[in-house]
Amino acid sequence: MHAIGIDIGGTKIAGAVVSETGDILVEDRVATQAGDSEAIIDAVVDMIERLAAGHSVTAAGVAAPGFIDSAQSTVYYTPNINWRNEPLRERLLARLTLDITIDNDANAAGWAEYRFGAGRNLNDMTMLTIGTGVGGAIVSQGRLFRGGFGTGAELGHLRVVPDGLPCGCGARGCIEQYGSGRALLRMANEIADVGGIGLALADARNVHGHLDGAIVGDLIAAGDPGAVHALQQLGQWLGQACASLSAVLDPEVFVFGGGVSTAGDLLLDPIRESYRQNVPARGYHPEPDFVIAELVNNAGVVGAADLARIHAQEL
Repeated sequence: MHAIGIDIGGTKIAGAVVSETGDILVEDRVATQAGDSEAIIDAVVDMIERLAAGHSVTAAGVAAPGFIDSAQSTVYYTPNINWRNEPLRERLLARLTLDITIDNDANAAGWAEYRFGAGRNLNDMTMLTIGTGVGGAIVSQGRLFRGGFGTGAELGHLRVVPDGLPCGCGARGCIEQYGSGRALLRMANEIADVGGIGLALADARNVHGHLDGAIVGDLIAAGDPGAVHALQQLGQWLGQACASLSAVLDPEVFVFGGGVSTAGDLLLDPIRESYRQNVPARGYHPEPDFVIAELVNNAGVVGAADLARIHAQEL
């Protein structure tokens, strides 16, 4: 049976009817009114009703940023929407006839990669989403890890530098400050300030008045030594984080998604190198694979739909 997946992002709400094999049959999207939480709920209800019309669907899953409880029902906290202990599932059930589940957006994307993408046919996968921040998802022995309270797998807040750069979570030294798209821009600007291999970065900054992800990404694709060096620094930090995660989780594969992952092996090579330099007891156990996510922008809706379908089957 088909299910509906909804992915609430900072700028858009995406939705789709998804088959049991992870194929998108029909999709929809609208702009997110981030400052109006009630309008977001209205938009989600309207989208589910539109997508359900004319399709046989069993359930709908909603992927939202932030902390979700272990019952897949309440949004404890989300940074860009004014939801604090929001009973989102209950509110949606009051207006819809389908079974509804709520999940963290990174968990949904990770589950989609495990079921239908880069982690398929494996039992243990760890995913890092390298965007503006760093998101995470863990699948262990074929089950999505949520933790005792539902808020586990916040891998972006693994500390890699004691008393390091301040993070938006309130701590210091989180991998999000060293391995994210925002960190890549900081490193690129620092290289531009020095000159030398940063000359092209400095020139681009002078022309555009700033550096952004698209500018740095284009320079990386062109092989500019300054931009590539910034990416290598990013990869070295991520590899160090993966070594620590591997000591705890022992995944068969690390999957990397998000905008920065489009760099492919230019990102993965320094991650692999740094991992090998930092992993405990290297050479005495198998090493995981390091791969790029396959589902890209569709992962959130596909994962949310599949998790909703599984939840409905277990009822």
